[in-house]
Amino acid sequence: MRQRILLVLATGLTLLVPAVAANASSSQFTTVEAPRELTRGSPGAALDEIESLGADGIRIQLGWREVAPSPDSRTKPSFNATDPAAYSGWENYDAAIDGARERGLLVQVTITGGAPRWATAGGRDAEGLTRPSATEFGKFATAVGRRYGSKVQLWSVWNEPNLGKLLKPIYQGNRLASPLIYRDLYLRAYAGLKTAGVTKPILVGELAPQRNSSRTFGTVAPIDFVRGMLCLDKSYKKVKVNGKTCSKLPAQGFAMHPYSTQAGPFLRPSDQGNVVIGVLSRLTTALDKAAAAGAITGRLPLYLTEFGVQSAPDKLVGVPLDKQSDFRSIAERIAYLNPRVKSFSQYLLTDDDNPTGRAYGAFESGLYLNRGHKAKPSLHSFRLPLVVVPARGSTTRATLWGLVRPAKSSGSVTIEYKDRGAWRRLGSSRFSGSGYWTKPVSTNASRSWRVKWTSPEGTTYTGPATRARTKP
Repeated sequence: MRQRILLVLATGLTLLVPAVAANASSSQFTTVEAPRELTRGSPGAALDEIESLGADGIRIQLGWREVAPSPDSRTKPSFNATDPAAYSGWENYDAAIDGARERGLLVQVTITGGAPRWATAGGRDAEGLTRPSATEFGKFATAVGRRYGSKVQLWSVWNEPNLGKLLKPIYQGNRLASPLIYRDLYLRAYAGLKTAGVTKPILVGELAPQRNSSRTFGTVAPIDFVRGMLCLDKSYKKVKVNGKTCSKLPAQGFAMHPYSTQAGPFLRPSDQGNVVIGVLSRLTTALDKAAAAGAITGRLPLYLTEFGVQSAPDKLVGVPLDKQSDFRSIAERIAYLNPRVKSFSQYLLTDDDNPTGRAYGAFESGLYLNRGHKAKPSLHSFRLPLVVVPARGSTTRATLWGLVRPAKSSGSVTIEYKDRGAWRRLGSSRFSGSGYWTKPVSTNASRSWRVKWTSPEGTTYTGPATRARTKP
C-alpha cells in the first residue's frame, strides 16, 4: 500500500506562493472516519468505497464503556481488566479492523471514553466522563493492545479531552483540572499499551480546535490545554503539581482536530490559544517551546486525525457545497506544505443523521448528504483534489496543484477550463507514483477548472468545477 505523509504549512495560508515548497513531501497518508458505516453494522461496502477513493486508512474511536462488563453498574464486577476475553462487544470493531487490513488500509485506533460507571468516583457518573479512573483505563488499554496490537498502525488516547462534554470537570475552583486529568489517563493508557507489547506510534492530544468559555461544557483552548497537561506556565516554565515536578511525557506524535468555521482555511482566530487549519504554527511553536523545557520530545510530528468542512444543509455553520469542496482541497494543500504533519483526514463519509434532534445540530462534513445519500462535489474532489493558486500580484497567472489520490503509479490528468458555456480542454499534466502534480496556467477571475483521470481499469473520473478562492 502506498502511504503519503501529509505536510501542513506552519505559517498559515499560502495561496499566493509558488505551488510547491522546498519542504513539501509526496509521502502522506489520509484516513477516513465513518463511525456509522464502519462500526455500527457491516462495514464492507464503506471500506470498499474508502479504498476506491484512494484513502490510505481509517480511524476508529474505540469506546471503553461500549465493551466493558456491566457498564451501568456502580460497583465494579470481578474480572481481569487486562484480559480482552473479559470484555464483550468487540465484534463491530473486529469487522472494521479486519476488513481494513484485508484491503491494505492502515488502521488508527483512538482509545476513548466514556468510562463504565464503576470506573468513576463512587460510581456517581452514569456518563463515565467525570474523573475516570486512570488506573482502570490503563488496564483497559492493555486489553485493547492485546487484542489489536498486531493489527493497528497508529494509536491515540481519548477523543477531544479539552472538550467539557467529553471529559469533566474542566475546572476545580479557578484552576484548570481537565488537562491534568487527561495527563494521568494518557500516561496510564500509554503504559498499558506498552505492557501489551505495542510498538507502533502512540499519539497524545486529539484536541478540539477552539475555546468555548462555558465552565461545564466548554472547550479549553488547545494551547492552554497543552501547557496544562505538560505542567508548564504561560512562559513555558515547569511548575510543580502536588509538590512534584512532572516527568517528560512519552509520545510519538501529537493529534489535532483543526476544524475551522465558515471562513474555512482562511480563518486566523484572534484568540492565540486556538488552533485551526490555517494557523498550525501556533501548535508547533507551543510544542517546540515545551520540548525546550524538557516536557516532551523535540520536533514532535503532527497528525491531523479529524478534519472536515461543514456544509449545507447546516444553516448555522455550513458553507455551500461547492465551497466545501474547494475549502477541503485548500486545507489539504496547506497540510501538504508543512513538514511537521504526517497525516490528514476526512470526517465523515456521510453526513450525520442528526442524532441531537435539532435542525442540523450534528456534523454535516461528509462527502455524501444524509438525505438520499447524494454525493456532494467534495466526494469527487476527495478523489481528485485540485487547488487554483493565483500568482502573487497577478490576476492572469496561476498554478494548479492537484493529487490523483487513487493512483498507484505514474500517469496523467486531463485539464479542462470554462469561462462561459462548455468545458474546453487545456491539455494534460503528468504525475509520478505519488499522485501529486502542478501546472502553471493562464487564467482570469471568473474561470473554473476541473480535471479528468482514467484509472488503469478504464474508469474515467471527473473532478468538480474548482476556482481560485483567496477570500472566504
